[in-house]
Amino acid sequence: MKIKSFTPRRMAAAAVMSATLVSGLGFAPVFTSTAIAQEAAMRTLTVTGQGEESVQTTKTRVELGVDVQGTDAAAVQREVAQRTSAVVELLRSRQVEKLETTGIQLSPRYNYENGRQDVIGYTGSNTVSFRMPTESVGSLIDDAVNAGANQIRGVSFIADDATLEAARQQALREAVEDAQAQAGTVLGSLNLRSQEIVSIQINGAAPPMPVPMMRRAEYGAVQNDASTPVVGGEQTVQAQVTLQIRY
Repeated sequence: MKIKSFTPRRMAAAAVMSATLVSGLGFAPVFTSTAIAQEAAMRTLTVTGQGEESVQTTKTRVELGVDVQGTDAAAVQREVAQRTSAVVELLRSRQVEKLETTGIQLSPRYNYENGRQDVIGYTGSNTVSFRMPTESVGSLIDDAVNAGANQIRGVSFIADDATLEAARQQALREAVEDAQAQAGTVLGSLNLRSQEIVSIQINGAAPPMPVPMMRRAEYGAVQNDASTPVVGGEQTVQAQVTLQIRY
């Protein structure tokens, strides 16, 4: 029996072959896992669903103003304060909600002639806002005008917080259903099946802005017995949900 001798060259070649085999065995699974992860990341569908829910408003937010003009700044400010105090006392007696001052101003009025600027008087104003049930707003506005208010600076309609939150939850559910329906249509058309939802994002589920009543009026004293009609509207709550679905 002849025994093979290993020269240094043969030993080096054997060592290289062994290292190659070991290297291949060690890194092949890592390469396969990376490829699988990349493929899984590529096989995703992103869809955005829309949800919308309308609710009836029940309360009205009103901004009432007192505007006064005169030639003496102190006298103007006194009259503004007196008339505003009477309006505020009335509003408090009616137990309105969220009563607050939203603006106070006193400014000069000028006459521009022959390149000159002369003060000819002053304008003072005070604005208060409040909320109350819509069905009672019209008569209260009339009483406030009789008490001293001569500006209606804004009227907007809102639903109560509990109703808005319920509408938000429903709009979110509708948005999810819409996103899933879209995904089902697309994947079904391609003979593919959804595997799992890998990402969820909620967009635009904030409470809606109050519905404005497009009216700004200036009043003197109310002369008849008819109350100002105020009719509320609807608020619309919108929601968006974005789903990333693996297939």
